[in-house]
Amino acid sequence: MFTGIITGVGRITAVHDLGSSLSHGKRLTIETPAGYLDDVGLGDSIALNGACMTVTSFDPSQHTFTIDISAESLARTAGLDAVGRVNLEKALRANDRLGGHIVSGHVDGIGHVSHFERIGESWELRIVAPVALAKYLAYKGSITVNGVSLTVNHVQDFLHQPSALGLLGSEISINLIPHTVDNTALGALQAGSRVNLEIDTVARYVERMLRVDSTLKASA
Repeated sequence: MFTGIITGVGRITAVHDLGSSLSHGKRLTIETPAGYLDDVGLGDSIALNGACMTVTSFDPSQHTFTIDISAESLARTAGLDAVGRVNLEKALRANDRLGGHIVSGHVDGIGHVSHFERIGESWELRIVAPVALAKYLAYKGSITVNGVSLTVNHVQDFLHQPSALGLLGSEISINLIPHTVDNTALGALQAGSRVNLEIDTVARYVERMLRVDSTLKASA
């Protein structure tokens, strides 16, 4: 369990194949800020760009740890198959503050950045989310983008006519304050970038309850 509050920005420094076919995953080596691994142990969960991964080895003296990621996870996430900066969050402890919102670390879909521009002291980030996620997106609702808990400021649906990117889905607008840009890897995004999205857990359960209720009424 996570909160979407990034605790460090790391860097994937090496990507190694775990086999010779496309059905094999990869082993990633991640460099962290100094001291980040002081309270980490083997088997601990750390979210990379919002995807929950298991620490398979670590070297505090070198500030690095490794994770193994399956081919299935690689196919359903973005930014975890090449060298580059990643957002890091350690798993939530029972006595920690819930500063963002409840995040599971399971990526629900891949979004595409349609716009990223500085406006005043902040930045406007617009992302086209897949059609399958449209029903979970709401004004002032929560969403996780590459592991960062953010608030949706506007939603525009492109469910029948494609967006400017030529994609069907829902375009969400998000405001990023300078602190978020400076302390996460979101500042490197640009139009066309792919991002990991996780919908709000509460929205997921509400949709399930309404769907089951509707099915029961239809069969009565």
